[in-house]
Amino acid sequence: MGRGKVQLRRIENKINRQVTFSKRRGGLVKKAHEISVLCDAEVALIVFSHKGKIFEYSSDSCMEQILERYERYSYTERRLLASNSESSVQENWSLEYAKLKAKIDLLQRNHKHYMGEDLDSLNLKDLQNLEQQLDTSLKLIRSRKNQLMHESISMLQKKEKAIQEENNMLSKKIKEKDNTVGQQVEWHQQNQVPTSTSFLLQPHPCLNIGGNYQEEAEEARRNELDLNLDSLYPCHMGCFAT
Repeated sequence: MGRGKVQLRRIENKINRQVTFSKRRGGLVKKAHEISVLCDAEVALIVFSHKGKIFEYSSDSCMEQILERYERYSYTERRLLASNSESSVQENWSLEYAKLKAKIDLLQRNHKHYMGEDLDSLNLKDLQNLEQQLDTSLKLIRSRKNQLMHESISMLQKKEKAIQEENNMLSKKIKEKDNTVGQQVEWHQQNQVPTSTSFLLQPHPCLNIGGNYQEEAEEARRNELDLNLDSLYPCHMGCFAT
């Protein structure tokens, strides 16, 4: 069976981590020396431990020369990449500007042709193509206009139908209300006629009171006459006696 893949992760134990660092550092320096000897390459190796201690290795030439060469190369490469990128960007902008300008010129020329202007530069085939394009555009415009008109008419018809239904409903309610009011008036008229007749036929209390008052007045007058007669009767009797 083959060995499984070892998962690389930080060693938590400090002693084991230090031992592993020393072993791996030695192996790395050995590999750098081998590649410098076998391939005649200039190698510079710099390693910082976790405590900040530096370990370095360089081939036959010293470390400063290799680093200086690296800085010159890096600076030159960066400048070259920057100039290439700037030139490429400028070139792209120039191409984009030329494309946009050509499109604008074409659109302006077509606009003039559609407006019936600057037609002298067109030949018979160009004029036929322009006429065909205008006919197609006109058909599309008319089709869209008719569609909008039909939609507007349909909407107005729906509104008219809704208003008519509302008017019919209101008319029905008004008729029902008129019928109800008529029935109420008729019912009041029928109930008021017998009441007035019975009121006329029944004896009124005021009339009875008046009759009682007249009877009492007549009785009082009769009593008064009786008193007068009683007072006069002895006088007349005395006159006859003398």
